[in-house]
Amino acid sequence: MPIVNRVADLHPEIQAWRRDLHEHPELLYDVHRTAAFVADRLREFGCDEVATGLGKTGVVGVIKGRKAATNGQLKVIGLRADMDALPIEEQTNLPYASKAKGMMHACGHDGHTAMLLGAARYLAETRNFAGSAVVIFQPAEEGGAGAAAMIKDGLMERFGIEQVYGMHNGPGIPIGSFAIRSGPIMAATDAIDIRIEGHGGHAARPHKCIDSVMVGAQLVTALQQIVSRNVDPLESAVISMCEFHAGNARNVIPQTAELHGTVRTLTPEVRDLVERRVREVVAGVAQITGARIDLTYERGYPVTVNHAAQTEQAISIAKQVAGEGNVHETPPLMGAEDFAYMLEARPGAFIFCGNGDSAGLHHPAYNFNDEAILYGTSYWIKLVENSLAA
Repeated sequence: MPIVNRVADLHPEIQAWRRDLHEHPELLYDVHRTAAFVADRLREFGCDEVATGLGKTGVVGVIKGRKAATNGQLKVIGLRADMDALPIEEQTNLPYASKAKGMMHACGHDGHTAMLLGAARYLAETRNFAGSAVVIFQPAEEGGAGAAAMIKDGLMERFGIEQVYGMHNGPGIPIGSFAIRSGPIMAATDAIDIRIEGHGGHAARPHKCIDSVMVGAQLVTALQQIVSRNVDPLESAVISMCEFHAGNARNVIPQTAELHGTVRTLTPEVRDLVERRVREVVAGVAQITGARIDLTYERGYPVTVNHAAQTEQAISIAKQVAGEGNVHETPPLMGAEDFAYMLEARPGAFIFCGNGDSAGLHHPAYNFNDEAILYGTSYWIKLVENSLAA
């Protein structure tokens, strides 16, 4: 089944919204212009309710169908898009490139927002469903846990959401294709911050020092052994130590060093195991070297877990839009996504919509492919009309 004809008609307008948002990126919860843009459009479409300020700057629109729901039927479905950009300097040279220095939509949230706005416009025009579609525009996906903030503000209860669905563009996935899987689809993410206090001194007298650089190097090596020697080879885990700061002269052993890194896991059991072993390794290296090592281990987004029944529904809808051969099972990705909090609160599913042969996410040359609008918007529409059929 092809894309929705009306979406093809709306495509130039949805694209214009997307490019306007791309020119004016905003970070985390400071998405005031974007949220106002979204709320204004939802009011123009005639949504039955438009709520602002959930999770600080989140926006929610409610669209009621014109058909009557029957007893036992699903009555409220939530659809979520994220609005925030990234602190990256854009390198695309596009005519609609970011006008905000040091900020850009390098993850395609401009496209996500525009596609859901397009679906909201269509659904408000036709209302060819029973129950209510709740369109959710979330701030602070990029590290700020905006989904959790909206849930804390009563998102699910206030709007009676029974199921919730999310979508992300996927560079490398062909335009007109979707990718999804049941169960864990994206990883939990945790942060490691380490401060080493050694004993500084002259580089020619290392025996009089506790070398913070050497201690840090031992830590980096030892932490990598957790994945290779403690985690079941059939499970997945990543420990990447990405920052190492120490010293400012070639002949001085520095007193202190700092290390910062990230942990990615796909199950609660492996997540617990890795945290325990990180703490034990840090304590062990401190004992061996005599350095004082302070560890801060902070848990971030949980594993994004798709629910089985809702994943099957998402697959069915994606096949209607893209065709049987264009919906693929993806392996789990070790990136993280705060839609995980919504899937902990309600059953639902997260799907990837092809962005074609573009630069990767979070890259300064990335750009959302406007041809994906046709498929992503049609998916949202068909998901509502099929899930809330009378």
